[in-house]
Amino acid sequence: MVSMDYVEKFLRKISLKQNDYVVVAVSGGPDSMALLNMLYQFQCQSPFHLVCAHVNHSKREESEDEAVFVKNYCEERNIIFEYLKIDDWGSKNFHDEAHHRRYNFFENIVNKYHARYLFTAHHGDDLMETILMRLTRGSTMYGYHGFSELEQRNEYYLARPLLHYSKNDLLNYVKKNNIPYVIDDSNTKDTYTRNRYRKVILPFLKKENPNLIEKFNEFSDILEEYESFVQKQVRQCYNHIVHDECIEVTKYQQQDSLLRKKLLEQWLLHIYKERVSMLTKRHLQAIDKALCSIRPNITIDLPDGYKLKRNYDKARITHENFTNDSYDYVLVNEVVLPNGKKIEKISKSMETDNNICYLSSAELKLPLIVRSRRSGDIMEVKGLSGKKKIKDIFINEKIPVTERSMWPIVCDSDGTIVWLPGIKKSKFDKTKGKNYDIILKYH
Repeated sequence: MVSMDYVEKFLRKISLKQNDYVVVAVSGGPDSMALLNMLYQFQCQSPFHLVCAHVNHSKREESEDEAVFVKNYCEERNIIFEYLKIDDWGSKNFHDEAHHRRYNFFENIVNKYHARYLFTAHHGDDLMETILMRLTRGSTMYGYHGFSELEQRNEYYLARPLLHYSKNDLLNYVKKNNIPYVIDDSNTKDTYTRNRYRKVILPFLKKENPNLIEKFNEFSDILEEYESFVQKQVRQCYNHIVHDECIEVTKYQQQDSLLRKKLLEQWLLHIYKERVSMLTKRHLQAIDKALCSIRPNITIDLPDGYKLKRNYDKARITHENFTNDSYDYVLVNEVVLPNGKKIEKISKSMETDNNICYLSSAELKLPLIVRSRRSGDIMEVKGLSGKKKIKDIFINEKIPVTERSMWPIVCDSDGTIVWLPGIKKSKFDKTKGKNYDIILKYH
């Protein structure tokens, strides 16, 4: 029978303080309910504040009832409950969009409470499935290691203390402790690749070795250790070769083949972030070949609509939307723009010019969107009454016609424009000292 001993050891190691806020992602399933209960029980020993973050994807009839179930569970135990309902799906890739919108919500909650940790209920079976899937289709060393128990993000840590537990361990835990939970039937359908690994491959491997989870954790830890050492070497030369998101081709060609590969992985990780596992060995080989070629101009298609464009001694990765003079991105942590600049979320700033924007998530519908200009765009400019056409703002600010179609515009999910980076702020911008939980920087 699984106990919470390992989780207790993990929690003591990270030294939670009395006034700390801890955010935990909870779907209502047995894994996340087990984690929520373990954290709740540990509060008796270290009275930190526990925040439950629940996302309703509105894709199943049961979703509404599940949201009520999690909310009631939290209210009965004085656990802070934060909720997001998503019913305006736009991307054809549901799983990709869902992942980004969930973690954008989780990050907003982390920022709202100034939490140091976001906990998720990823367990040992999840780690094994991820590693096996990436080994099967190909990935990078960073991708092959799966994911870490403790991973540093911008201003917080992503914590996964259940990696040494199996799915059955957690099911036994919730049954033994009479913890209620819900079941998502989609997790059993064979149409999803992960479910086939879960139902067919893992049971076979576990019969071969009952300690399989620990073996996979060791494998993941070893890869992470080697990766850490190599990355130290990469950091020593990265800024010498990569400038303003561009690789200097001549300097790149002068490096050892292994270092070139790791430089590419670092570069691509910065662009793809957690989706870097979409890239395989074949992609890296194609990029390296293009950068080492004697041909001065080369374009390569990459996953998720990105393209590598080499022009003589410079190489940049752009998104296919940019080729049509339009783009539309969900703002998670940052968005890299076609002009080489970017818009990113930061934790603090003393600046007050038009390159910085302070927003309150309570006044907006998240997630935020960064897009190019559209016909009829209007904004309520800070300090002015009424609405003003973006077209007129460009004219008044003497923005060149050639730059207007690609100039970034930040709006919320309802389409309300909240910022024209580098030019004007909207009425939603907060004066220093007012309530805000989102800081955006354009640079």
